[in-house]
Amino acid sequence: MARGETQKLSFTVPIFEPHPPQYYIRAVSDSWLQAEAFYTISFHNLSLPEARTSHTELLDLKPLPITSLGNDIYQDLYKFSHFNPIQTQIFHVLYHTDNNVLLGAPTGSGKTISAELAMLRLFNTQPDMKVIYIAPLKAIVRERMQDWRMRLVSQLGKKMVEMTGDYTPDLMALLSADIIISTPEKWDGISRNWNSRSYVTKVGLMILDEIHLLGADRGPILEVIVSRMRYISSQTERAVRFVGLSTALANASDLADWLAVGEIGLFNFKPSVRPVPLEVHIQGYPGKFYCPRMNSMNKPTYAAICTHSPTKPVLIFVSSRRQTRLTALDLIQFAASDEHPRQFLNVTEDSLQMILSQVTDQNLRHTLQFGIGLHHAGLNDKDRSLVEELFANNKIQVLVCTSTLAWGVNLPAHLVIIKGTEYYDGKAKRYVDFPITDILQMMGRAGRPQYDQHGKAVILVHEPKKSFYKKFLYEPFPVESSLREQLHDHINAEIVSGTICHKEDAMHYLTWTYLFRRLMVNPAYYGLENAEEDVLSSYLSRLVQSTFEDLEDSGCMRMNEDNVESTMLGMIASQYYLSYMTVSMFGSNIGPDTSLEVFLHILSGASEYDELPVRHNEENYNEALSRRVRYTVDKNNLDDPHVKANLLFQAHFSQLELPISDYVTDLKSVLDQSIRIIQAMIDICANSGWLSSSITCMHLLQMVMQGLWFDEDSALWMLPCMNSDLLCLLGEKGISTVQQLLDIPKANLQAMIGNFPVSKLYQDLQHFPRIQVKLKLQKRDSDDRKYVALSIKLEKTNFRQNTSRAFAPRFPKLKDEAWWLVLGNTATSELYALKRVSFSDRLVTNTELPSTQTTFQGMKLKLVSDCYIGFEQEHSIEELIKKQ
Repeated sequence: MARGETQKLSFTVPIFEPHPPQYYIRAVSDSWLQAEAFYTISFHNLSLPEARTSHTELLDLKPLPITSLGNDIYQDLYKFSHFNPIQTQIFHVLYHTDNNVLLGAPTGSGKTISAELAMLRLFNTQPDMKVIYIAPLKAIVRERMQDWRMRLVSQLGKKMVEMTGDYTPDLMALLSADIIISTPEKWDGISRNWNSRSYVTKVGLMILDEIHLLGADRGPILEVIVSRMRYISSQTERAVRFVGLSTALANASDLADWLAVGEIGLFNFKPSVRPVPLEVHIQGYPGKFYCPRMNSMNKPTYAAICTHSPTKPVLIFVSSRRQTRLTALDLIQFAASDEHPRQFLNVTEDSLQMILSQVTDQNLRHTLQFGIGLHHAGLNDKDRSLVEELFANNKIQVLVCTSTLAWGVNLPAHLVIIKGTEYYDGKAKRYVDFPITDILQMMGRAGRPQYDQHGKAVILVHEPKKSFYKKFLYEPFPVESSLREQLHDHINAEIVSGTICHKEDAMHYLTWTYLFRRLMVNPAYYGLENAEEDVLSSYLSRLVQSTFEDLEDSGCMRMNEDNVESTMLGMIASQYYLSYMTVSMFGSNIGPDTSLEVFLHILSGASEYDELPVRHNEENYNEALSRRVRYTVDKNNLDDPHVKANLLFQAHFSQLELPISDYVTDLKSVLDQSIRIIQAMIDICANSGWLSSSITCMHLLQMVMQGLWFDEDSALWMLPCMNSDLLCLLGEKGISTVQQLLDIPKANLQAMIGNFPVSKLYQDLQHFPRIQVKLKLQKRDSDDRKYVALSIKLEKTNFRQNTSRAFAPRFPKLKDEAWWLVLGNTATSELYALKRVSFSDRLVTNTELPSTQTTFQGMKLKLVSDCYIGFEQEHSIEELIKKQ
């Protein structure tokens, strides 16, 4: 640990009755004599929450047949004949009432089908209202989309849309949708401006999957959207039904109170209540260092398979992509030592060769030969889908995967092995424990209702933690709020939307949150002595005041005597879903003539990249990459996520080969977030009237989309068929942009490029638009003044199959084309107006010209693409005025 560096450690300690007066913490050096520190923790004013864990007893009821739905079409949605015991017990409340429901039950209990009962109820009683389903991970959203598309969409004729970082439906799709499946972040961004978005107020049912993740990193967003939907419901006087789905909860009653769930709607079943009983084995392993300890667990992992599931499917959860490979290779070695190297493979040799021919990843191709699959985010979609299909169809017996599979894809197995309960946290730069909820989710994949009488889970842990897991796997922690850590951004969003105008409004806003409920129940967790009214009021007042002051210091809001109002930076942060610290940093560092290098540094420094993982020893890869990129980075901070982001951007622009597959996934994540960050930077430049910086920032966005340097690479490299010889040949003809090629007839093009196949080039050119711009000045009168308006007509004059889809093969996501209309003076570098437009075939729009005659001198209108390099057009307004 370096001088001045702070390290945070969290651990649990038992507290006995009666409470001890104090505990001692002693830190002792393992290297130096008498080098130790001593700290006393007093329990004098400790206030513990009431132990109110109450579980719902599973009643001995006769299973309900699906005919209870009373609708033949609904019955056809399900392949089973009877609901399971949990679904039977909660059927009436979900399907025959509009009560809010909180369902806590183990993984594999059929909670999704339970939620569908509430959906069918809404379809029966309020068919014009919408269902919003919130899932914490894109993988869960994808699974729901696939499942419901086959059933609810195709069989019931319902319209469904997905809202994730990968997909944003258009307004018409949202207005007509019956079901919206969204991540918390997307719905938060959409619902912030609920007053102007009618589809938000048309929500009749909100389903919150994995609601126990309120206490996790993204919990504050989940907390805010539920609080906002409850607030919207009270303001519009339209009831919104809430259905929360969770694992078994320690403080279900608090969560139920917050969701306005009455006694009738609260179901909190014990973890042991499963359709398929689960047998759990916890084994401890010594060893101070992580990697050797993981290695020592491989032989017991193989032994567990041979003992508990020699022929049935096995899921092995590990902490990293590297561990998936190392674990699989050791399993292959152990199987070979037993003279059964292919004991996990259930396909013929011919079928195996056909399967292997479809696999891209070399490690996966090797392990599949022995019936062992790998599953992690580093695989491409095709490989991932293939290995899921092979495991689901029992063609391979063992699947080694990272923890994300537990949440994303429903692939149950007879045996689940959790090989280690820690993972490397790049931000903390150390190994930390998986949340208990993740461990329970992984265990929940054991036991297949159709095939198994019972499931088995083997948990391999660090020896000192064995007793901890024995206790807390069946006594879950209470769900606490983590809203305080992210309160600034949410308060800023409510100020922008007009919900908060005064300090009292902010205090009232907090009373809608889960944080407020937990403050009253467990004040000590949040640093309060007790939960008396004056103590709570004083705490909330200080919390709001400090939040306001931080937002004001960052330039996101202004405080007057009685009210608060948003600034341009605050509005941009809310609109683009950015941290207030990010836009504050932009406001401080962007100037009128900011260079491309500085813009790249500013972009990489955004708070949104704080969580970019820098894994163990990746600083070595970063150091090697830093020697190959164009701009220098801070060599003293190669383990900093922002330095890594900078390197990934530069590698993308230079099309460098990345050192490992993890970096490919990391680059996708970096590029995914960059669009809205750069758009926010452009808005800041435009609001400041800086033409040069605005244009440079637009070029940066083009670079991100095309994976090219704007000022070093030829724009012709956007064409997939381009090579050095053809580039040189076209350069000799004076052609340097795709726009120039689009203006050349096909016959002339063939003569120009000689032996190069013109059809290939012409096919690539069909992806790009040819834009025609027509300008017209119009004098207009209003009540108090006369002014000149500029009418702008844009038209795409060439035929294309996807008229508005951007062609960007090096960008990992689909994106629609957009264009900036920039009105400015190139001589003075002033920007007068900026408008971002998108259109399929043609568009007519207007903008008002500055009123003073002198500003017309040097005034120009620029058309700039947000995705294509070299597609700029410049039109002189001064010349246009002279002509008219």
